Parts: sequence; C-alpha cells; structure tokens
Amino acid sequence: MTIRRLGKRASAGFTLIELMIVVAIIGILAVLAIYGVSRYLKTSKTAEATNNLGAIAKNASESLNRDLMAGTFVNPGSSTAVGHCVCGTALAKVPTAIASVTAKKYTSDPINDWRTTAANEDQVGWHCLKFSIDQPQYYMYNWTETGGVSCTSGSITGETFDAVANGDLDGNSVTSTFDLQGQAPSGQTQIIWAPKALETLPEE
Repeated sequence: MTIRRLGKRASAGFTLIELMIVVAIIGILAVLAIYGVSRYLKTSKTAEATNNLGAIAKNASESLNRDLMAGTFVNPGSSTAVGHCVCGTALAKVPTAIASVTAKKYTSDPINDWRTTAANEDQVGWHCLKFSIDQPQYYMYNWTETGGVSCTSGSITGETFDAVANGDLDGNSVTSTFDLQGQAPSGQTQIIWAPKALETLPEE
C-alpha cells in the first residue's frame, strides 16, 4: 500500500508551491540581470567622460611647457621673447547647452565648436589645448582657468584649472558632473592634478 501511494505522488508532478518558488527565483535572477546590464551600460558611457578629462589634463600639462613666441621676423643678431602659459578658459562649452546631450548623443562641429575667432586662440580654450572630439558624445565639456596666467612673462602664481564633463544619460533633468581639478603652484613648471575626477551623481 505504501509503495503505491509513493508511486502515484511521484507521477503527479510539481506542486503549486514548488512552481511558485521556481517562478520567484527566476524573477529575482531576472531583476538582478537587468540591474547588472543597466549598470554596465551606464558605466561604459561614463568612461567617455573620465577618458576625455584625462586627455584634456594631459594636453594642458603639455601646454605649460610649450614655447610661446611672436610669429614675426627676427632680425639677425637680435632675440625674441619666449613665454610659457597654460591654456586660458574656453570661450564656450561643447555643446553649448546640456539639452543637446540630455538622453542624446551630440556630434560636434570641428570648426564652430572647437575653434574660436579670438585673435589669441593659440592661448585659450580648445584650440590651445589641441583637444576635440570627432565622434558622437554623451557629455558636455568645459575648460576653466582661474588666476590669470601671464603668457608673456610665463609667471605661474598658483593658477587653478577645471576640466568638467556634464551629462544627463537618462534624460530626467538631473545632471551628472565629472570635475578634474588641477593647480600650478607658484614657482612651479608643472600642473598637479587630482588623483581622479570628482564625481557627482555619475550615473544620472
């Protein structure tokens, strides 16, 4: 009698409770998978910001050691002054408004976005930094120099620098910020950069 009952129970299949447990486990695994994929995609996008800020910082440091002199004829037996400076503040962000990268990718114009009509564009902004992006971008970029570097005398008196990227990956009007800060201490011929960019709401 006992053997028959066990045989009937074995052929009856899974109980409702067992099926519910399996469905619940599958649901939990699906939620974890979706969260993991979403986080991975956002992280891969934020890598754009950190990589580009690193490139801006590298170019800024190189600009400090770049010889700056007048592009005019020098008579034989005479000299021309040689100056050094770090690139001044960019005249415009790229793109100019955060709306252009709010849940969007912006394709910049190599002339209108990264160049300037300023007479001294070799001393300010993106052209001086020799920086531009030729692929669609998730972030808006800005470069700021504070302290008034003198390009003629080459004096460094504690100027500070900020390479900033702002984005809104999910389009919820909450802006993420990546800010890589640097400083050229007085009397030094190099820029000391923060170990990493300061991140505010990086996955927004």
